Amino acid sequence: QVQLMESGGGSVQAGGSLRLSCAVSGSRHNCLGWFRQAPGKEREGVAAVSTGAGSTYYAASVKGRFTISQDNAKNTVYLQMFSLKPDDTAMYYCAAAAGWSCLSQVLRPEGYNYWGQGTQVTVSS
Repeated sequence: QVQLMESGGGSVQAGGSLRLSCAVSGSRHNCLGWFRQAPGKEREGVAAVSTGAGSTYYAASVKGRFTISQDNAKNTVYLQMFSLKPDDTAMYYCAAAAGWSCLSQVLRPEGYNYWGQGTQVTVSS
């Protein structure tokens, strides 16, 4: 079992920045990811990291604006978000994958076994 708890969401104006944190505990995991879901839309992958190699992956819509990082000493994964846009408004979820299949679907929700409760990000124009 892996437990995940997100924090750091909030409301910002367009062009602003936020940093989301996800505290991770429990058993071994091979991938950690950030996903988001806006009302009426499907959950989509935003960024992910393979915890062993440290390789990072980004959705095209956030590449160059968002950065995923992990602090192994603190068992925390972060999502630093810059140049936020109203389209970034969504509930953001942290997720962990116990199996290796996450590496072949690293930004797809079906690649992950465990999910946090989410933290809301609202970007106003």
